[in-house]
Amino acid sequence: MHIVAAEPDFSAPFGRTSADVCGRNLYELLHPSSPSVLKRHFNRLSEGRCTRFASRMVGLGDEGRAFSGELTGIAVQNTTGLVSGIVVQVRPDDAVTGTDADGGVVNPKDRMLSKLDAQVLEGVASGASTVQLASRLYLSRQGVEYHVGLMLRKLKAPNRAALVARAHSMGMLSVGQWPPRVLPDFIK
Repeated sequence: MHIVAAEPDFSAPFGRTSADVCGRNLYELLHPSSPSVLKRHFNRLSEGRCTRFASRMVGLGDEGRAFSGELTGIAVQNTTGLVSGIVVQVRPDDAVTGTDADGGVVNPKDRMLSKLDAQVLEGVASGASTVQLASRLYLSRQGVEYHVGLMLRKLKAPNRAALVARAHSMGMLSVGQWPPRVLPDFIK
């Protein structure tokens, strides 16, 4: 999965030059939550079980800023029909490039959560009620609401559903796992 050639349009969302990404493992450019899903797709391509796939991914841009987008893999076959390489295209989502809804940059330090905030976010993401979270985390209902309110302001989300969506789009929550877990990179 090493990159042998890269167009400037491929390397730009990662905040790197084409020369800088050449020779790197593709997974170094992706958030730790992305490779588990993508490895299955790439294995299917390399084994010849499919010729193309498109999947959601989270990449790492400038200063570790996460961005979401679509990654497309296309198998390139040689004259004998065997896979000789894979072409990868990355299309970042237009609305998500590390900016908030007002166009301001989200500070990477604002992404860091305390262990308790991470547990509250995991509970909210799994659909637990305030009372259930209070019981599980040995907090009062007001304590849970306080921590939810802090995260709503920190991630600039208007409600709990938007909080979970924002956290997911920033790559904070694990992909392909239930119940959702906040990745260790985002816990101080």
